[in-house]
Amino acid sequence: MANDKPGLEGVIAAAKAQAPGRGLPPVHLWNPAHCGEIDIVIKKDGLWFHEGTPIGREALVRLFSTVLRKDPDGFHLVTPVEKMRITVEDAPFIATRVDREGDTLKFLTNVGDEVAAGPENEIRVEMCAATGEPRPYLHVRRGLEALIARPVFYELVEMALERDTPEGPRLGVASNGAWFPVGPAGAHRL
Repeated sequence: MANDKPGLEGVIAAAKAQAPGRGLPPVHLWNPAHCGEIDIVIKKDGLWFHEGTPIGREALVRLFSTVLRKDPDGFHLVTPVEKMRITVEDAPFIATRVDREGDTLKFLTNVGDEVAAGPENEIRVEMCAATGEPRPYLHVRRGLEALIARPVFYELVEMALERDTPEGPRLGVASNGAWFPVGPAGAHRL
């Protein structure tokens, strides 16, 4: 898959080259040279901006999300021949919906990913040091996470059951044979 277009046009061309229905491009197998930064920012609320302007085309955001990769030095849009760093303020995706199907919690992200929580796609909850509020995340793929939207997190809390843990009683949810705490021990009893 050759790509001779530089920058943003090259990213678009490489992402489009992935045939529909064949799944995500194998960005984890591509090892292009780092080509610098591109002025794309994914805001905390999941909105994507290019050069300070929101990217209004949902299809373009979804396209970019398929070539997004997290490396030790940050987030990058990757093609077979280019690797460009972008800025991600929190998590690159937002989990906007959750449904229970049997013993599985299935999430939908703002870019159309469907993710079944379980041992390979864990739910984790951090507590914000400044506000004490929970910051829940879902692993989506290859180190990329989705911030779980507040209404979706409230649904999880409604589904949660108490379990005794070494730290004390905790609320959590089960999915695909894994159990995920949704807050600190004893917090639900305050």
